[in-house]
Amino acid sequence: MTRTSGGRLAAAIIVGVVALPLSGCLYAQIPADPPVVDGPTITPVPSDEPAEDGIPATMSFADGADLPSTAYIQWGDGLLFDDGWKSVAPDDGNGGWTDGTIDDTCTARFWQGLASDVDMTPGDDEVSSDAVLAQVVGGTTSASVTLLATTVQLGYQTGGTPLVDARQLTGTRDGHDWSITARAFTATGAGVFVIVDCVGGDVGAVFDEIVEKNAIIITP
Repeated sequence: MTRTSGGRLAAAIIVGVVALPLSGCLYAQIPADPPVVDGPTITPVPSDEPAEDGIPATMSFADGADLPSTAYIQWGDGLLFDDGWKSVAPDDGNGGWTDGTIDDTCTARFWQGLASDVDMTPGDDEVSSDAVLAQVVGGTTSASVTLLATTVQLGYQTGGTPLVDARQLTGTRDGHDWSITARAFTATGAGVFVIVDCVGGDVGAVFDEIVEKNAIIITP
């Protein structure tokens, strides 16, 4: 492991909010009583494949319940030596760091660690992932986030394997396109998130590249 796992989510968020130009305005885009957005319902489907060393072969929200409490969860370091990326802010010691595209159009702020400041719902990784999003955004509730967030997939164990269910908010503000993607793992009390912020870049394409190159790695 080449990045530090943080112990507190709040500390990482404080660092992130100070440096992210569009944060502080994010919560303004989430109304207190947002409208219900019609769309397809995604039902997590646990894998029927046998677990390896107690770690499920896939990581849907439902699969999260099968994780041992001792499982270690972290981002991979797939961008560290990628020619298209560079370090913008090194590991801060609290589980957070920022990488940026070499053309300076987009940044990706990563965090991993124990989500001790989030009111998680034991056994419900989806609801708890929305709670992590609400904590990152600030000034809103988990229920409001749930009405606006969508389910996406992050990479799992190796690049090119989008098998980790996660929750995502996207938006635009003051010339910035952004997405915030989070996953809580209630069996371990851990969480991860990534904030992609682009000015002139394609935020969706950058997120797809992160899924391809920077998987979530879970070990016993």
